[in-house]
Amino acid sequence: VQLQASGGGLVQAGGSLRLSCAASGRTFSLLRMGWFRRAPGKEREFLTSISRTGEDTYYTSSVKGQFTISRNNSRKTVSLQMNSLKPDDTGVYYCNSKQGLTESWGQGTLVTVSS
Repeated sequence: VQLQASGGGLVQAGGSLRLSCAASGRTFSLLRMGWFRRAPGKEREFLTSISRTGEDTYYTSSVKGQFTISRNNSRKTVSLQMNSLKPDDTGVYYCNSKQGLTESWGQGTLVTVSS
């Protein structure tokens, strides 16, 4: 599957951004989707994931209540709504898909939060 992330940019602390990831290639509704982040000088970390139907979502504790993941299977997109952004949220955000043992990554979109 090919993944294309978009929506990153520069935002002031306290602001919001909405990231999107468009998928092509495989049947999107069979994919579990997620978002990861690589902050400057740090390893890539898991942020959130969503089940194939969208009924179940999971968040790492640091973004729970601040970020919201959603998906639209008819449009083959997954989104990440990010609110109350902090400078620590700065990084490259990657969308991810999983189906069985097969995993794919998008190219990443840069989010910079200024203080």
